[in-house]
Amino acid sequence: MRTHFPSYLKKQTVLTGCTGKVETLLSDFHLATVCRSARCPNRNECFSRCTATFLLLGEICTRGCRFCAIARGVPQLPDPLEPLRVADASRTMELKHVVLTSVTRDDLADGGAEQFRQTVLAIRDRLPQASIELLIPDFGGNNQALQSVLSARPDVLNHNVETVPRLYGSVRSGADYERSLRILGEAKKILPSVVTKSGLMLGLGETEEEILDVMTDLREAGCMILTMGQYLSPGPGYHPVKEFVLPETFDDYARRARELGFGSVVSGPFVRSSYRAREALEQCLSNGKEIL
Repeated sequence: MRTHFPSYLKKQTVLTGCTGKVETLLSDFHLATVCRSARCPNRNECFSRCTATFLLLGEICTRGCRFCAIARGVPQLPDPLEPLRVADASRTMELKHVVLTSVTRDDLADGGAEQFRQTVLAIRDRLPQASIELLIPDFGGNNQALQSVLSARPDVLNHNVETVPRLYGSVRSGADYERSLRILGEAKKILPSVVTKSGLMLGLGETEEEILDVMTDLREAGCMILTMGQYLSPGPGYHPVKEFVLPETFDDYARRARELGFGSVVSGPFVRSSYRAREALEQCLSNGKEIL
């Protein structure tokens, strides 16, 4: 049965001269983006602003989360030249804030941590003035992998809790809520200067009380930036949308999050983890709030 989206979820296509340039550049450098692989509704908007979120370690994920459009299966070995291509593409795009993420690679001993580390180092070499944000998987709870990533000194370490603990079994296969919280808390212990960030999808069947509890848990873990957006099912076989959350409800959650002490909150139906990432970091730093 086809889902009828409310009018506020009908996004206009934005195209500029940058859109085609970004598409061509990604093709020329043989790079993947989460924008395309995860069918992000903001892809055209971000490409039109000459930004993109690079997807490391291929486009095949080893997990089967029921909310994500990224293909699952048996991935190829990491490409040792990928970090340099990402760095060169970032320099060509003249990015001021580079966002890197990856598929989950449970087949690798370090979960892909070394690929993150090498990519950050390559970007620092090619584009030293840029800030760097990492959206990492949980590395299976491997603390050494987390230390390896943070040894490259990214500016932002993002790890999404995605949803409330009650829904993990039906939404996040192979993930663990407490493990995700520990990643955020450990990151601050390993690299106190890093800004930690996390995100929630709404509309999966969570309650208001559960959302507020997760916000509190994230703050207690030292998380300073929070993103919240509407879950949109990729299609049949995925977790269904239980609710279309009103824009004003997103605004109310943002207000409550700020009251809890988050330095920056990006909340709205179309918000995704790396949406307006540079602006979110700048707002967090300008607020000057002490990180827990």
